[in-house]
Amino acid sequence: MIVDMYITLMSVILAGIMNMLFTKTKFYSKYRYPIDGGKKIKDGQYIFGENKTWIGFFSMIFFNALAQIIWGVLCLNIDFLKGKNYIYTSVENNFFNNAIIGAVLGLAYVVFELPNSFIKRRLKIKPGKTAKGIKGMIFFLIDQIDSIIGVTLVLCIWYKMTAFQFLLFVFLGAITHIVINLFLYYIKIRKNI
Repeated sequence: MIVDMYITLMSVILAGIMNMLFTKTKFYSKYRYPIDGGKKIKDGQYIFGENKTWIGFFSMIFFNALAQIIWGVLCLNIDFLKGKNYIYTSVENNFFNNAIIGAVLGLAYVVFELPNSFIKRRLKIKPGKTAKGIKGMIFFLIDQIDSIIGVTLVLCIWYKMTAFQFLLFVFLGAITHIVINLFLYYIKIRKNI
C-alpha cells in the first residue's frame, strides 16, 4: 500500500522539486510579484508575505500538470507501475485527464499553503523563517502537512479512501517533504529546512 501511495503522489513530489528549482532562476526573480500585492492589514503585517508569489502559484500548477502527464505515460508503459496509481482506478490515464488532474493537484497544493502563511504573518513570523520553541515546532509540522492535506483531499475525488489511508497519505507526504527539504538544503537549493 505504501508503494502504491508513493506512486500516486509521485507527480506532486516531482512538481514540488521542479518548482523549487524554478524559484532559483532569474526568470522567477524577474516576475516575483507577491500574491498579496505587498499589502499589509491592520496588524501592520503582509497578508501572506513575499514568498507567496503569483509566479510560484501558477508554476506549481503548471509543473504538476506536466509531471502528471509524464508520470501518466510512465504508468502506462512500465509494468511495475501499471495498476498501482490510485487515480487511475476511476479515471482513464490519458493526456487530457492527466493535465487536468495535475493542475488540480497543483492548485490544491498552493491554496492549502496560504492559510498557514496568513497565520504566520499574524504571529510576526517572517516569510521563509521558523519561530522558536513550541511555536516553531508546531509551525514546522504545519509547514510539512498543509499542502499534502489539500492534495489528499483532492485525491479523494478520484479514489475513495479510508480515514486511515487519508492519514497515511498525509504522514507519508510530510516525511517525504522533510527528506526532500533536507536534501535541497544540503545541496544549497533551500536556505532553511
